[in-house]
Formats: sequence, structure tokens, C-alpha cells
Amino acid sequence: MSLLRDQGPLTATRAAELLGESSGTCSFHLRQLAKYGIVEEAGGGTGREKPWRATRSMTDVPAVLDDPDAAEAAGQVRAALAELYFDKLTHWLRRRPDEPAEWQEAASFGDRHLYLTATELAQLKRDIADLIATYEHRRFPPPGSREVTYIQLAFPS
Repeated sequence: MSLLRDQGPLTATRAAELLGESSGTCSFHLRQLAKYGIVEEAGGGTGREKPWRATRSMTDVPAVLDDPDAAEAAGQVRAALAELYFDKLTHWLRRRPDEPAEWQEAASFGDRHLYLTATELAQLKRDIADLIATYEHRRFPPPGSREVTYIQLAFPS
């Protein structure tokens, strides 16, 4: 999903090359993701040479699922994403000293402990989503911009 968002439409073959997986595995997973509306055919091509694109600009795994199998799958997706996010974070932290000072200062790393009700936490999540939405629909990157990964985590301690 992230690869399709970052690289644009990709075939199963190209995704396999970038991920170090087989094209058959990528083709299978792309079809599964399409079943749930997470990716879609981008038009053109056939079979494993058919391009796919992400349908969303963010990853949003449903919070509550009634089907135990779907809930288990969602849990596995969350765990895989957490690993991916923290790999990206670790990569940034290693290269951070070599980055320009303005990017080191602009980046954020830290935590805050808040006392919130479930209603307040849900409102905070909506408020942050509204703020981020002002940036995520840019068609062209502004001069001096870089792609930024914004990871949002909020959970009861």
C-alpha cells in the first residue's frame, strides 16, 4: 500500500522487484487488497503486467470488526505497519546528523502523556486529521518540500 502511494501505479512484477518478493506473491496480495477496496486497477496491461494504484492517501485499519477472522487480519496488518513505521524512524534517526539543520529542527520526536476520555481522544484524532488534510491534497510538491512520514499513535497506557 505504501509502495503504491509512494511510487505511483505499479505492476505486480515491478512491486515484486522493489519488495524483493515474487511477482506471484505480489499479484495475489494486490488482488486481495483490491477485494477490500484498498487498491484498484490503474488501467492498461494484463495479468502481472497490469498496473495497480492505492485508493487512499493514508492507511486506516478499521478500529472494531465483528468478524473474528477480519479482526485477526487487521491486527496482523497493524503489527506489520508498526514494524514498517519504526524501521523508517530508525533509518531517519541514523541519517539525521547528516541532514540539513532546518530539517533536523523541523522533524519531531517525542511523546506526551495526556489524561483523556475516549470521547476526547476521538476528537483529538479528528482535529489532527483535519489539520493534516490541508496538506495531503497537493498535486505538486512546493519548492523545497520533501516527502514526510507522519506517524500518529495514541493509545491507553
